[in-house]
Amino acid sequence: MIKLTMLSGKVYWLNPHQIEHMEANPDTTIILLSGNRILVKEPPEAVIEAIVAYRRSLGPIPDPD
Repeated sequence: MIKLTMLSGKVYWLNPHQIEHMEANPDTTIILLSGNRILVKEPPEAVIEAIVAYRRSLGPIPDPD
């Protein structure tokens, strides 16, 4: 899970595997696979950094040989 801050200041934990895409208009809007939209204070670059850090924490994914 990645930690994000909603515009109201509420901290939100999000499963990054549910993210379909993001928009910056000017707030960062995260669109989930379900179609739900979440507005967050973090810029898109910070969200991407959080996703990369989360995936690194999972360790390497073995090849399905």
